[in-house]
Amino acid sequence: MRISGILVKISFLWVEGMALYPFVLSRSTDPDPVLLNHERIHLRQQIEMGILLFYLWYLIEYLIGIIKLKSHYQAYRAISFEREAFLNEKNFEYLNERRHWSFLRFMKG
Repeated sequence: MRISGILVKISFLWVEGMALYPFVLSRSTDPDPVLLNHERIHLRQQIEMGILLFYLWYLIEYLIGIIKLKSHYQAYRAISFEREAFLNEKNFEYLNERRHWSFLRFMKG
């Protein structure tokens, strides 16, 4: 399944990029390919889980991380979806090779 997303520039976005299926929101009109690949990984995660479940799960993992790690950045980086995306963002073939529900391999016990 090929996913490219619809790129939307939002200059006031508080992060460099964000995936909200079917859109990739970016502060730049010409975002870095690595950032785009990272966000496309999130689009794939959202498709397989459903958008609402994805964001609910994302929020729960983040809140657990905040409680455990007491750091926004560490909690964000500990989210399974982010771990998968950061590890594979430079592999531009990853989405062609990726198996469904691959983020589960990145969940911490």
